[in-house]
Amino acid sequence: MIQLGCSLLGSSVEEDRYWSMEDYEAAVPRWCSGCGDHAVLTAVQKLLEVKQLPPEETVFVSGIGCSSRFPHYIDSYGFHGLHGRALPLATGVKLRRKDLNVFAVMGDGDCTSIGAAHWIHTLRYNPNITALMLDNGVYGLTKNQTSPTSPLGVKSNTQPRGALLNPMNPIATTLGVQNASFVAQTGDWAPDHIYETIKAGFEHRGFSFIRILQRCPAYTDHLYLEAMRNPDSIEMLTHPNGINSEFTEEIYKNHVYHDPSDLVNAFRLAQVGEKIRLGLFYRNDDLPVYEEVRTVPTHAADEKIAILNAELDKYAV
Repeated sequence: MIQLGCSLLGSSVEEDRYWSMEDYEAAVPRWCSGCGDHAVLTAVQKLLEVKQLPPEETVFVSGIGCSSRFPHYIDSYGFHGLHGRALPLATGVKLRRKDLNVFAVMGDGDCTSIGAAHWIHTLRYNPNITALMLDNGVYGLTKNQTSPTSPLGVKSNTQPRGALLNPMNPIATTLGVQNASFVAQTGDWAPDHIYETIKAGFEHRGFSFIRILQRCPAYTDHLYLEAMRNPDSIEMLTHPNGINSEFTEEIYKNHVYHDPSDLVNAFRLAQVGEKIRLGLFYRNDDLPVYEEVRTVPTHAADEKIAILNAELDKYAV
């Protein structure tokens, strides 16, 4: 709060701090025109405005890839980390500073390939972090290599005759990990649903894993073309406790009533079918949160120096 003195009234007047979406803008995004990352960035900035998250209490952590440039484009604290390492970095931030709003942004290769072990174990730990996995089915920043989520037969520089294996299913994989507490899927062609999904994930107490389906305009622009053009190719998961977007649900008429507390049915719905399913697959609000069950000791600056010197003294000759 900002205190303003007011001599006319003989008292002080409090004025709330307020941030608009523009106040959260930083560098101009360098993503390609038509990249789904733009839609995600706009949804996130809208969330920051709606929730009025103070920039000094908000952190965006990323790995390596096109989507991992996210921290450069948000005017808050940010950490652009190493390939696949966004989640352990974000967990470290949350352990030390429980009061901060922590977001982790990753690409499909970043999360499900080199970062796969961190992805699995962060699900187990269940820290209160909102994780966005932007999935365009390709390594785009390094110029078109097959990723774990590349569809069968899609050609790339590493597999010019087409991907040899069926793609990994990140939603089904996540649901299979003990302690998964929030698992949702949305698409870059449904901006209102992106916002509602990220908002629901942020409001969840625990680790929120959100897969955002999107196209890479340079290499996989065909990937979800049918989903964009034909609303009948989409099935929306609906439930009073799910993700509900009236605007999106008016466009997409195929609805599947699904209770997000039903893990067995969530896993069934996560299987690949003729239609793409968007919505909340699973949520469990009763799981322990990692930073609440694991205490991290705090020390003043002089105490830290004393502890460090004590460790170094062990090796004195």
